[in-house]
Order: sequence, then C-alpha cells, then structure tokens
Amino acid sequence: MIYKFRIILDAEEDVFRDLEIEASNTLEDLHNAIAQSFGFDGTEMASFYVSNEEWEQGEEIALFDMSEGDEQVKLMSETLMEDQLNEDNRNLIYVYDFFNMWTFYVELAEISEKEDGTTYPNLMFVHGQLPESPPEKSFEAELTGSSDFDDEDALEFGTENYEDFDFDENWN
Repeated sequence: MIYKFRIILDAEEDVFRDLEIEASNTLEDLHNAIAQSFGFDGTEMASFYVSNEEWEQGEEIALFDMSEGDEQVKLMSETLMEDQLNEDNRNLIYVYDFFNMWTFYVELAEISEKEDGTTYPNLMFVHGQLPESPPEKSFEAELTGSSDFDDEDALEFGTENYEDFDFDENWN
C-alpha cells in the first residue's frame, strides 16, 4: 500500500508538500522524505507526535533516544507507518530542529495501491517556499480553575532579591 501525505508548514503563508511513500516504511523514512522535500539536510533532531483531528499533540516518536533510561521511548526507526497510521488515525505533528522548532502538520490524505514504474518515496507536488527562518510561535498559557497563588504573589524575575529562594547565591 502507498500512503499519500500532505505536509504543511505551521505558518501564515501556504507552504506544503505532497508526497507518497510505502506504508511498510518506517517513520524514519518519512522523516527523511519530509526533510529532503523541504530542503533540510536531515541532521537535526526531530520528532513526530501522534495527533487527533484537532491537531492536539500526543505521544512522541523520536528520531533518537535521548532519555535517561527511566522511560521507554518510541523510535522512528522501529515504528512502521502502517502500524501507526490508518483510515481512523491520519494525523501527525512533525517537529524538525528543536532549536528552531520547524513545525509541520502531516496528514494522511489517501491510501492507494502501488503504481508500477514509480519510485518511492515520491514528491508529487510542491507549493510555496520555506522561509529563511522558522515562523514565530506564540505560546500563551491559559489558567483554568483555581490556583495556589494570585498576581500579588507573582515573582519578579530579574531582581537581585534571592532571600526567598532556598539556595546559596555564592555557591561557587
């Protein structure tokens, strides 16, 4: 089977790639195809995140195991696309280069039969150019419910008042 994907850059401008790849490939193969289709060299850290229809970020599937060994990490090289994606589970979030946070929405658009004479992965369509720098992200936290402190208790960072902290400011 062939999975046809639309990979969309999280930006105001329309920048996306349509590619197809064999369902029996790993997520690492998909990572390499995405990186190449957007002109990245593929040497930066990256992760896929399982997502739902509302594009909420779920379980991480990492390129490398950077954990301290305490928890099990799902790896791209060990995860087949056909085991992760299907008609009901179509969405992934892909983050490339954790310093720059290039973020993409990966949607399984169609599942089809392999075509004779086609080499996979296959870049089918390109729209838009990748900007020189990643789009700005706005991270706004919404507080819901009750909280143990209010605005009067908020810390003023950048001050030289360390008396309330439990550490020695002259430790070295």
